[in-house]
Amino acid sequence: QVQLVESGGGLVQAGGSLRLSCAASGRTFSRSPMGWFRQAPGKEREFVAARSWSGGSTYYADSVKGRFTISRDNAKNTVYLQMNSLKPEDTAVYYCAADGSGTYFPSRGSMGYDYWGQGTQVTVSS
Repeated sequence: QVQLVESGGGLVQAGGSLRLSCAASGRTFSRSPMGWFRQAPGKEREFVAARSWSGGSTYYADSVKGRFTISRDNAKNTVYLQMNSLKPEDTAVYYCAADGSGTYFPSRGSMGYDYWGQGTQVTVSS
């Protein structure tokens, strides 16, 4: 059974930082794209960042570019999201996702991912 488990969410003041982690188990994603999405109350789930297994292809949403960094430790089957200069509009539930199709390039769309974590809440106060 494949599981993705996020951790690292919490409450932080505007301008602060958080680091999210997502550990996968049940199969290896060391050769698969992984990404992060988020969903704020009353809004649709949106793309945040994604990275190929080698790091050769990395994508960010315009709203987080320059502030967030996605990284991976393939040996640990884990993906991270370092979030700096957080803003109140970053408040959302953050989900990690993994692509099980064997493709190299990560997708910016949620349909490109087969496995999802349960989400972790990030709240940024002003």
